[in-house]
Amino acid sequence: MAPGTEPLKITASAVYPVSGPAIVNGAVLIGEDGRIAAVGPAAEVPQPEGTATINIPDAALIPGLVNVHTHLELTTLRGQIEEDDFFEWIRHVRVAKQELPSRDFQQAAEQGVRDAWRWGVTTVADTGDSGAVVDALTELGGRGVVYHEVFGPHPADADATLARLEHAVRELIDRAADSVRVGVSPHAPYSVSRLLYRKTVEFADANDLPVAVHIAESHAEVALVTRGEGPFADAWAQRDIPPIETARSPISFLDELGVLGSGLLAIHAVQTGPEDAELLAERECAVALCPESNLRHGHGFPPVELLSDAGVSMGIGTDSVASVGSLDLFREMRHVRGRSGLDAEKIVRLATLDGARTLHMAGEIGSLEPGKWADLCVVWMPPDALASQQHLAKRIIETTGDHILRTYVAGRCVHEADPRH
Repeated sequence: MAPGTEPLKITASAVYPVSGPAIVNGAVLIGEDGRIAAVGPAAEVPQPEGTATINIPDAALIPGLVNVHTHLELTTLRGQIEEDDFFEWIRHVRVAKQELPSRDFQQAAEQGVRDAWRWGVTTVADTGDSGAVVDALTELGGRGVVYHEVFGPHPADADATLARLEHAVRELIDRAADSVRVGVSPHAPYSVSRLLYRKTVEFADANDLPVAVHIAESHAEVALVTRGEGPFADAWAQRDIPPIETARSPISFLDELGVLGSGLLAIHAVQTGPEDAELLAERECAVALCPESNLRHGHGFPPVELLSDAGVSMGIGTDSVASVGSLDLFREMRHVRGRSGLDAEKIVRLATLDGARTLHMAGEIGSLEPGKWADLCVVWMPPDALASQQHLAKRIIETTGDHILRTYVAGRCVHEADPRH
C-alpha cells in the first residue's frame, strides 16, 4: 500500500477515536508512512514543518469502518436477483455467476472497492471464488481479508476440489499486496461435504490461513443439518449426493469437524441458541452480523445480545449488494440499534474496533491511535452532536451517504464527496 506522500494534519469539530473519549475541536496527524502520528485537541497536535493542513468544520473524524462480510465480485448483480426466498435466491445467484465472463468479476470487484470507500469502509472481509477482489484491492491500494470460497457437497470430489483450492490460494497469495490477506472459506453445510470441511481446515491450519464459514443462516440450513430434510436435502438427492450426517445444530456440526477455532469467522449465525453461543465463545470464534440480508431473506435477526452476553467477538457486515443493494454499513448499525439493547457507543465499536478484532487486525486498524494505519472517515456532524459522547455516537450511526465527506486509507484520500451535493 502506498503511504501518503506528505504529512497531513486534519482538524474537525470532533475526533471520535473509539478507543478513548471523543475530542471536541480535535485533530489527527498523519505521518509520511501513512500511519497516525498523533491524536488530540487541535491546539496540542503538532504540525511539523512541511505538514499539509485540512480543516473540516461541522464534521467528525472517525475510524474507517470495517465491513466484516461482503462479496464484492457480485457488485454487478445489484438488483438483478429479485427472489427473497433464500433457496431460490442462491440458485439464481449461482446461475448468474456462471454466465458472467471473468472480466465482469474484475470490473465488479473494482467498483465494489470504490463503493466501499464511498460508504466510509476502509477494510473489507470478502468471500468469493473468482480471485478478482484480491486483484482489485491490490491494484487500487485497498485493505482487506479475502476468503477464497470452496464448494463441493459430494465427498468423492473432496481431494480434487482441495487440490484446486490449494493451487488457487497460493496464486492469490503471490499476487496480493501486503495490505491484503488471503484466507479460505468452505462455503456452508449445504454446499460442502464433511470430508471437504476437514481437509480445508487442515490446509488452513498448516498454512496459517484465516477461515470464514457461512453458518446457521437459514431455516432451510437447519432443516438439512439437524433432520436431513428441506430444499437443500431434496437438491442433494436429485444430484445423487449421499445424505448428510446430521448434528444437533449447524454450530455443533462445525464443532464435530474441528472447524470452530480462534481463526474462524462465523458468518451470520442467526440460528444460534444459548448452547451454541457458549460454544462459539469457548472456541474463540468471531461472528459477522449481517442484519439487512438476514431480514430480507426471512432468516430473522441475529441474536446480538445473546452473543454479546456470551462474550463472542462480533463485527458488522453488509453481505453482497446482490442481496442488500448497497454497502451502507451505517444502515446495518441502525438495524442493530433498533433491534437490540446495545448502546450507540458499542454499536459504533462493532463497525470499527470490534470488527477489526474479528479479523485479528485490531493492532493495525479500527481506532484512531498513534502507530495505527491512518484509515479514517470524515462525516458531517451538526454542532448539537457534541453534547456528549453518547449523543455523538448516536449521530454517527444516523450518518447517510450524503454525509460521508472523505475516506482515507493509509493517509491517502480515496473518496471525497462532490461539494455540489
